[in-house]
Amino acid sequence: MIAHARNAATASELRRARVFASPFVSLCASLCACLLPGVASAQAPWPSRPLKLIVPFPPGGPTDLIGRTAARILADALGQPVIVDNRPGGSGVTGLDALAKATPDGYTVGLTAITVATAPHLGPVPFDTMRDFTFITNLVSTTPLIDAHPSFPASNLAELIALARAHPGTIHYGTPGIATVPHLAAEMLQAAAGIRLVHVPYKGTSQLTGDVLAGVIGLNFESSLVLALPNIRAGKLKPIAVIGARRTSMLPDVPTIAESGYPDIHAEPWFGLGAPAGITLAQRTRINEALVRGMQSKEVIDRFAAIGAEVHTTSPDAFEAFVRTESARWGEIVRRTGIRAD
Repeated sequence: MIAHARNAATASELRRARVFASPFVSLCASLCACLLPGVASAQAPWPSRPLKLIVPFPPGGPTDLIGRTAARILADALGQPVIVDNRPGGSGVTGLDALAKATPDGYTVGLTAITVATAPHLGPVPFDTMRDFTFITNLVSTTPLIDAHPSFPASNLAELIALARAHPGTIHYGTPGIATVPHLAAEMLQAAAGIRLVHVPYKGTSQLTGDVLAGVIGLNFESSLVLALPNIRAGKLKPIAVIGARRTSMLPDVPTIAESGYPDIHAEPWFGLGAPAGITLAQRTRINEALVRGMQSKEVIDRFAAIGAEVHTTSPDAFEAFVRTESARWGEIVRRTGIRAD
């Protein structure tokens, strides 16, 4: 009797549980059905839509060529369009800030110029170089140099230094702007050689080049060989010294500053590719492999050689280590010279 009553009670509880569970199970099934499209979307193969490549400099010129070459290589390799988004300003800081703040979903990449290593030491910037970026690969480096108007009374670095020592504080030199790589190189040279030159910063290269060609200013610390080479070949400018670590095949007879007695002075503006911190390892690896393969084609190498740039692709880890080393190096240089950005 007691057992029968217990069995009846158990049966009643099971019926109530089934009544309660029925709508609960239905609700769960409905929620799963609603969530499945999102799950399927999250697991869609990457990339499934166009990518954006931020270039932190204006359209046109060598920098834009680097970005557009990388965009074409990625588009061919990934099977999706890659849209170039020029974000000039702050010597590259504006575009780098946009890259750092982009969604880390693998759909936004950008050029990571030498600015990421120099700018944080020159004044406040809205990003942290080693925290806010995923470094994918170095791409190219360019060759800066010192050149002068043909009437300038020095034709090599030794003569320039002798002239500056004989007439301290009277020789004016132009650069593309305060805290640019050419300006930093000029400050390094003055400190090492014990000379004093007068800096004339320009807002970019166009007016500076015009003034040197016209003889308005005699001496120029160039940011890129490509800007000077046609005028050097035409006899409108004369090269003084290469600022890079190695001679360039475009001007094989022109020695470097290092060869001329100052081995620690070299500066090569470089450009790599990065993304916001947080993209997946698979995305970083695939982008790296595409660019390393594409940048090594003879067509690309020859295209950059024609403008005085050299291809330097690397693994992601090697590029990150390079940026860290560059940041430490430029931090020490800025500390010694006391340069600050505007």
